[in-house]
Amino acid sequence: MKSILYALVLSLLAAPASGFAAEQLIPAGSILQCTVSEPKLSSKTADIGDPVLCRVSHFEMYGRSAFPYGSYLVGRFEDYRDPGHLVGKGWMELKFDRMVLPPGTVVPLAAKVVQVPNYPVDKEGRIHGKGHPVRDTLEWMVPVLWPIDLINLPRRGPRPVLKAETRLTLKIMDDLGVPVRDVAAETGPALTPRAPVIYQQPAPEPVPITVEHIYDTPPAPPVPIAMAPVPQQPTLLVMRNGMGMYASNYWFDGGGRVHYTAMNGAPVVMGREQLDWASTVAVNRQRGVSFGGQPAAY
Repeated sequence: MKSILYALVLSLLAAPASGFAAEQLIPAGSILQCTVSEPKLSSKTADIGDPVLCRVSHFEMYGRSAFPYGSYLVGRFEDYRDPGHLVGKGWMELKFDRMVLPPGTVVPLAAKVVQVPNYPVDKEGRIHGKGHPVRDTLEWMVPVLWPIDLINLPRRGPRPVLKAETRLTLKIMDDLGVPVRDVAAETGPALTPRAPVIYQQPAPEPVPITVEHIYDTPPAPPVPIAMAPVPQQPTLLVMRNGMGMYASNYWFDGGGRVHYTAMNGAPVVMGREQLDWASTVAVNRQRGVSFGGQPAAY
């Protein structure tokens, strides 16, 4: 019974630690920035309750990115007031209540707009239009401009309008827990690094050439030594098993081995006892190619 209670206490104590490891805490009061993608967001283009998307900008906590790339805030067009005909400037209010983390994790949050470029924002998060108080005052002080002022009264303003790519600054009102992605679990053993594979050129296969067939070819006519051409054909090495290998270069070492370069450029080494010396000399003489026991130039 005591062991069961002890295990239960350990599990309760470990629960907060495991939760902390699975989430990254963004404390309340943190400043977050996002970019509105909708063009010309205002009371003319949106009704109360319409959804509003705002792409989250890069945000770091403790030296690392807190939100994955592609995260965005989801909110709504909460309320607005158009500018008055005679007095009063327009305003609008945006509310964001959740964040979507790719590929599809939804995190609830409470955030308030605190700053918008070129527009004042009050303590309730309302975005106010700037209006033209100085211009209106100066124009009404000049009687000649009163007819123009009367014409402009119905379109007093302007109302606040958020253009595309407008960056909003928000304050997180409550602590926000962002799930931390387990990269090791997502990669799995399929992406385990493996040793690099080194390509090795395969050894050339023997060419099935019989000595008897080569002897059937008519011998080349003899020519004077002074006029003998430099052999351009590769040397044919005849094996004791009746097979043949074309070699562009060959030489003999002191250990009883024959080194030669195959036609594909691969170096080959074989024992001298595998070579049919007499057939090789006779066949190459018939082909007009010299063959001797002296090492060739490497």
